[in-house]
Amino acid sequence: MRNLGDRGGLAVRLRDEIADRRLPGPRILAAGTPLTGPGGHCWFLGGEVEGAEAIRAAVRRNAESGVDLIKVMATGGGITKGGPPVWQAQFTTQELQIVVEEAKRFGLPVAAHAHGTEGIAAAVAAGVDTIEHCTWMGRDGFDVREDLVAAIAAQGIAVGPAASPDWRGFAERFGRERADEMFDRIRWMAQRGVRLLPGTDAGVSRAVFDDFVSSLEFFEHIGLTPAEIIDLATTGAAQALGISHDTGRLAAGYRADVLVVDGDPLSDLRALRSVRLVLAGGHPLDPELRRP
Repeated sequence: MRNLGDRGGLAVRLRDEIADRRLPGPRILAAGTPLTGPGGHCWFLGGEVEGAEAIRAAVRRNAESGVDLIKVMATGGGITKGGPPVWQAQFTTQELQIVVEEAKRFGLPVAAHAHGTEGIAAAVAAGVDTIEHCTWMGRDGFDVREDLVAAIAAQGIAVGPAASPDWRGFAERFGRERADEMFDRIRWMAQRGVRLLPGTDAGVSRAVFDDFVSSLEFFEHIGLTPAEIIDLATTGAAQALGISHDTGRLAAGYRADVLVVDGDPLSDLRALRSVRLVLAGGHPLDPELRRP
Protein backbone atom coordinates (compact mmCIF):
# COMPACT_ATOMS: atom_id res chain seq x y z
CA MET A 1 0.00 0.00 0.00
CA ARG A 2 1.29 3.45 -0.93
CA ASN A 3 0.10 6.24 1.37
CA LEU A 4 0.46 9.65 -0.25
CA GLY A 5 -0.16 11.97 2.64
CA ASP A 6 -0.73 11.94 6.36
CA ARG A 7 -0.36 14.15 9.41
CA GLY A 8 2.09 13.67 12.24
CA GLY A 9 3.85 10.66 10.75
CA LEU A 10 0.89 8.31 11.22
CA ALA A 11 1.58 6.14 8.16
CA VAL A 12 5.29 5.82 8.98
CA ARG A 13 4.47 4.58 12.49
CA LEU A 14 1.91 2.13 11.14
CA ARG A 15 4.39 0.92 8.52
CA ASP A 16 6.98 0.22 11.19
CA GLU A 17 4.53 -1.57 13.49
CA ILE A 18 3.49 -3.85 10.63
CA ALA A 19 7.11 -4.43 9.58
CA ASP A 20 7.95 -5.37 13.19
CA ARG A 21 4.95 -7.78 13.14
CA ARG A 22 3.27 -5.98 16.02
CA LEU A 23 0.26 -5.57 13.72
CA PRO A 24 -0.89 -7.62 10.71
CA GLY A 25 -1.02 -5.71 7.47
CA PRO A 26 0.53 -4.92 4.10
CA ARG A 27 3.88 -3.45 3.28
CA ILE A 28 3.39 0.32 3.37
CA LEU A 29 5.23 2.97 1.39
CA ALA A 30 4.66 6.22 3.29
CA ALA A 31 5.07 9.74 1.92
CA GLY A 32 4.54 11.56 5.20
CA THR A 33 3.41 15.18 5.06
CA PRO A 34 2.75 16.35 1.48
CA LEU A 35 4.27 19.65 0.37
CA THR A 36 1.73 22.29 -0.61
CA GLY A 37 1.55 26.06 -1.04
CA PRO A 38 0.29 28.45 1.66
CA GLY A 39 -3.41 27.66 2.03
CA GLY A 40 -2.95 25.09 -0.72
CA HIS A 41 -4.42 21.67 -1.32
CA CYS A 42 -4.39 19.65 1.93
CA TRP A 43 -2.69 22.48 3.86
CA PHE A 44 -4.32 21.02 6.99
CA LEU A 45 -1.84 18.13 6.94
CA GLY A 46 0.90 20.57 7.91
CA GLY A 47 3.02 20.78 4.75
CA GLU A 48 2.66 24.44 3.73
CA VAL A 49 5.86 25.80 2.17
CA GLU A 50 6.84 28.99 0.37
CA GLY A 51 10.20 29.60 -1.26
CA ALA A 52 13.22 27.47 -2.04
CA GLU A 53 14.59 27.16 1.49
CA ALA A 54 11.24 26.18 2.97
CA ILE A 55 10.83 23.54 0.25
CA ARG A 56 14.25 22.06 0.95
CA ALA A 57 13.62 22.06 4.69
CA ALA A 58 10.28 20.27 4.29
CA VAL A 59 11.82 17.56 2.11
CA ARG A 60 14.62 17.11 4.65
CA ARG A 61 12.17 16.84 7.54
CA ASN A 62 10.21 14.18 5.73
CA ALA A 63 13.35 12.28 4.77
CA GLU A 64 14.69 12.39 8.32
CA SER A 65 11.36 11.06 9.61
CA GLY A 66 11.92 7.92 7.53
CA VAL A 67 9.50 8.33 4.62
CA ASP A 68 9.72 6.16 1.52
CA LEU A 69 8.93 8.92 -0.97
CA ILE A 70 8.08 12.62 -1.21
CA LYS A 71 4.61 13.86 -2.17
CA VAL A 72 4.05 17.32 -3.61
CA MET A 73 0.76 18.97 -4.51
CA ALA A 74 1.64 20.44 -7.90
CA THR A 75 -1.94 21.73 -8.38
CA GLY A 76 -5.05 22.40 -6.37
CA GLY A 77 -7.48 19.67 -5.40
CA GLY A 78 -11.17 19.13 -4.94
CA ILE A 79 -11.41 18.52 -1.18
CA THR A 80 -9.73 21.67 0.15
CA LYS A 81 -12.28 24.39 0.82
CA GLY A 82 -10.96 27.81 -0.02
CA GLY A 83 -7.88 26.39 -1.71
CA PRO A 84 -6.79 26.92 -5.32
CA PRO A 85 -8.93 25.33 -8.03
CA VAL A 86 -7.92 21.90 -9.26
CA TRP A 87 -6.51 23.22 -12.54
CA GLN A 88 -4.24 25.82 -10.95
CA ALA A 89 -0.53 25.18 -10.45
CA GLN A 90 0.78 25.64 -6.90
CA PHE A 91 4.50 25.53 -7.69
CA THR A 92 6.70 26.73 -10.53
CA THR A 93 8.84 24.33 -12.54
CA GLN A 94 11.90 25.62 -10.69
CA GLU A 95 10.29 24.93 -7.31
CA LEU A 96 9.35 21.41 -8.31
CA GLN A 97 12.92 20.88 -9.51
CA ILE A 98 14.09 21.79 -6.02
CA VAL A 99 11.71 19.17 -4.60
CA VAL A 100 13.09 16.51 -6.93
CA GLU A 101 16.74 17.49 -6.40
CA GLU A 102 16.42 17.50 -2.61
CA ALA A 103 14.52 14.20 -2.65
CA LYS A 104 17.25 12.60 -4.77
CA ARG A 105 19.83 13.59 -2.17
CA PHE A 106 18.06 11.16 0.13
CA GLY A 107 17.39 8.55 -2.55
CA LEU A 108 13.64 9.21 -2.53
CA PRO A 109 11.22 9.23 -5.48
CA VAL A 110 8.70 12.05 -5.93
CA ALA A 111 4.95 11.70 -6.50
CA ALA A 112 3.19 14.80 -7.85
CA HIS A 113 -0.54 15.38 -7.40
CA ALA A 114 -1.48 17.18 -10.64
CA HIS A 115 -4.92 17.72 -12.11
CA GLY A 116 -4.13 20.82 -14.16
CA THR A 117 -2.10 20.80 -17.36
CA GLU A 118 0.17 23.61 -16.14
CA GLY A 119 1.08 21.57 -13.07
CA ILE A 120 1.52 18.41 -15.16
CA ALA A 121 3.94 20.27 -17.45
CA ALA A 122 5.94 21.54 -14.47
CA ALA A 123 6.06 18.07 -12.91
CA VAL A 124 7.31 16.50 -16.15
CA ALA A 125 9.97 19.18 -16.60
CA ALA A 126 11.08 18.69 -12.99
CA GLY A 127 11.48 14.94 -13.50
CA VAL A 128 9.07 13.50 -10.95
CA ASP A 129 8.62 9.74 -10.77
CA THR A 130 4.82 9.51 -10.74
CA ILE A 131 1.94 11.84 -11.54
CA GLU A 132 -1.27 11.29 -9.61
CA HIS A 133 -4.63 11.98 -11.33
CA CYS A 134 -3.22 13.63 -14.50
CA THR A 135 -6.67 14.80 -15.61
CA TRP A 136 -5.49 17.55 -18.00
CA MET A 137 -7.65 20.35 -16.64
CA GLY A 138 -7.36 23.94 -17.79
CA ARG A 139 -9.16 27.07 -16.69
CA ASP A 140 -11.88 26.58 -19.30
CA GLY A 141 -12.03 22.80 -19.67
CA PHE A 142 -9.71 19.98 -20.65
CA ASP A 143 -6.32 20.96 -22.06
CA VAL A 144 -4.53 17.87 -23.36
CA ARG A 145 -1.03 18.27 -24.82
CA GLU A 146 0.36 15.54 -27.03
CA ASP A 147 3.94 16.72 -26.47
CA LEU A 148 3.55 16.26 -22.72
CA VAL A 149 2.08 12.78 -23.11
CA ALA A 150 5.05 11.84 -25.29
CA ALA A 151 7.43 13.23 -22.67
CA ILE A 152 5.69 11.31 -19.86
CA ALA A 153 6.07 8.08 -21.84
CA ALA A 154 9.67 8.80 -22.84
CA GLN A 155 10.73 9.64 -19.29
CA GLY A 156 9.05 6.55 -17.87
CA ILE A 157 6.86 8.57 -15.53
CA ALA A 158 4.00 6.43 -14.23
CA VAL A 159 0.51 7.94 -14.12
CA GLY A 160 -1.82 6.96 -11.29
CA PRO A 161 -5.37 7.90 -12.31
CA ALA A 162 -6.45 7.18 -8.70
CA ALA A 163 -9.68 5.61 -9.87
CA SER A 164 -11.95 5.52 -6.84
CA PRO A 165 -13.75 2.23 -6.15
CA ASP A 166 -16.82 4.39 -6.70
CA TRP A 167 -15.76 5.43 -10.20
CA ARG A 168 -19.13 4.38 -11.61
CA GLY A 169 -20.94 6.64 -9.15
CA PHE A 170 -18.48 9.43 -9.94
CA ALA A 171 -19.48 9.21 -13.58
CA GLU A 172 -23.14 9.61 -12.64
CA ARG A 173 -22.48 12.60 -10.38
CA PHE A 174 -19.92 14.28 -12.64
CA GLY A 175 -21.93 13.75 -15.81
CA ARG A 176 -21.62 10.72 -18.05
CA GLU A 177 -20.32 12.61 -21.08
CA ARG A 178 -17.66 14.53 -19.19
CA ALA A 179 -16.61 11.46 -17.22
CA ASP A 180 -16.27 9.45 -20.42
CA GLU A 181 -14.02 12.17 -21.80
CA MET A 182 -11.80 11.90 -18.73
CA PHE A 183 -11.77 8.11 -18.91
CA ASP A 184 -10.95 8.20 -22.63
CA ARG A 185 -7.88 10.34 -21.85
CA ILE A 186 -6.50 7.59 -19.65
CA ARG A 187 -7.06 4.99 -22.36
CA TRP A 188 -5.44 7.35 -24.86
CA MET A 189 -2.36 7.82 -22.64
CA ALA A 190 -1.96 4.06 -22.26
CA GLN A 191 -2.14 3.62 -26.02
CA ARG A 192 0.74 6.10 -26.34
CA GLY A 193 2.99 4.15 -24.03
CA VAL A 194 2.32 5.83 -20.68
CA ARG A 195 2.66 3.42 -17.75
CA LEU A 196 -0.48 3.31 -15.63
CA LEU A 197 -0.40 2.76 -11.88
CA PRO A 198 -3.50 1.38 -10.11
CA GLY A 199 -4.70 3.13 -6.97
CA THR A 200 -7.89 4.07 -5.14
CA ASP A 201 -7.54 7.65 -3.79
CA ALA A 202 -8.82 6.08 -0.56
CA GLY A 203 -9.64 8.56 2.17
CA VAL A 204 -11.61 11.06 0.13
CA SER A 205 -15.38 10.93 -0.11
CA ARG A 206 -16.72 7.56 -1.31
CA ALA A 207 -13.22 6.18 -1.90
CA VAL A 208 -13.08 3.31 0.58
CA PHE A 209 -9.97 1.42 1.67
CA ASP A 210 -11.26 -2.12 1.23
CA ASP A 211 -12.43 -2.39 -2.37
CA PHE A 212 -9.32 -2.35 -4.53
CA VAL A 213 -10.94 -4.76 -6.98
CA SER A 214 -13.51 -2.14 -8.02
CA SER A 215 -10.66 0.25 -8.83
CA LEU A 216 -9.01 -2.46 -10.94
CA GLU A 217 -12.30 -2.93 -12.80
CA PHE A 218 -11.97 0.66 -13.98
CA PHE A 219 -9.05 -0.42 -16.17
CA GLU A 220 -11.22 -3.14 -17.67
CA HIS A 221 -13.78 -0.43 -18.46
CA ILE A 222 -11.20 1.50 -20.49
CA GLY A 223 -10.24 -1.57 -22.50
CA LEU A 224 -7.48 -3.46 -20.73
CA THR A 225 -7.76 -7.23 -20.41
CA PRO A 226 -7.81 -8.93 -16.99
CA ALA A 227 -4.33 -10.31 -17.63
CA GLU A 228 -3.00 -6.84 -18.45
CA ILE A 229 -4.62 -5.47 -15.29
CA ILE A 230 -3.03 -8.17 -13.12
CA ASP A 231 0.33 -7.18 -14.61
CA LEU A 232 -0.38 -3.52 -13.81
CA ALA A 233 -1.19 -4.35 -10.20
CA THR A 234 1.82 -6.62 -9.63
CA THR A 235 4.97 -6.36 -11.74
CA GLY A 236 3.98 -3.00 -13.20
CA ALA A 237 3.20 -1.40 -9.84
CA ALA A 238 6.41 -2.73 -8.32
CA GLN A 239 8.46 -1.27 -11.16
CA ALA A 240 6.69 2.09 -11.01
CA LEU A 241 7.26 2.35 -7.24
CA GLY A 242 10.91 1.29 -7.38
CA ILE A 243 10.47 -1.94 -5.41
CA SER A 244 10.60 -4.50 -8.22
CA HIS A 245 13.89 -5.87 -6.86
CA ASP A 246 12.04 -7.77 -4.13
CA THR A 247 8.30 -7.88 -4.89
CA GLY A 248 5.79 -8.01 -7.71
CA ARG A 249 6.78 -11.50 -8.86
CA LEU A 250 6.55 -15.06 -7.64
CA ALA A 251 10.23 -15.97 -7.72
CA ALA A 252 12.99 -17.26 -5.47
CA GLY A 253 14.47 -14.51 -3.31
CA TYR A 254 11.40 -12.27 -3.46
CA ARG A 255 9.25 -11.27 -0.48
CA ALA A 256 6.43 -13.77 -0.94
CA ASP A 257 3.66 -11.17 -1.12
CA VAL A 258 0.99 -13.60 -2.30
CA LEU A 259 -2.73 -13.48 -2.92
CA VAL A 260 -4.50 -16.85 -3.35
CA VAL A 261 -8.02 -16.80 -4.77
CA ASP A 262 -10.68 -19.15 -6.06
CA GLY A 263 -10.88 -18.91 -9.84
CA ASP A 264 -8.69 -17.41 -12.54
CA PRO A 265 -8.26 -13.61 -12.30
CA LEU A 266 -6.33 -13.63 -15.58
CA SER A 267 -9.64 -14.21 -17.32
CA ASP A 268 -12.13 -12.80 -14.80
CA LEU A 269 -11.25 -10.09 -12.25
CA ARG A 270 -14.19 -11.14 -10.08
CA ALA A 271 -12.03 -14.02 -8.88
CA LEU A 272 -10.06 -11.48 -6.84
CA ARG A 273 -13.09 -11.16 -4.56
CA SER A 274 -12.87 -14.83 -3.58
CA VAL A 275 -9.84 -14.60 -1.33
CA ARG A 276 -8.44 -17.81 0.17
CA LEU A 277 -5.12 -16.62 1.59
CA VAL A 278 -3.02 -13.47 1.90
CA LEU A 279 0.70 -13.62 2.61
CA ALA A 280 2.57 -10.38 3.34
CA GLY A 281 6.31 -10.93 3.28
CA GLY A 282 5.66 -14.65 3.66
CA HIS A 283 3.48 -14.25 6.75
CA PRO A 284 -0.22 -15.13 6.58
CA LEU A 285 -2.59 -12.40 7.69
CA ASP A 286 -5.22 -13.16 10.30
CA PRO A 287 -8.34 -14.24 8.34
CA GLU A 288 -10.54 -12.61 10.99
CA LEU A 289 -9.06 -9.23 10.02
CA ARG A 290 -9.35 -9.81 6.27
CA ARG A 291 -12.33 -8.50 4.34
CA PRO A 292 -13.19 -9.80 0.84
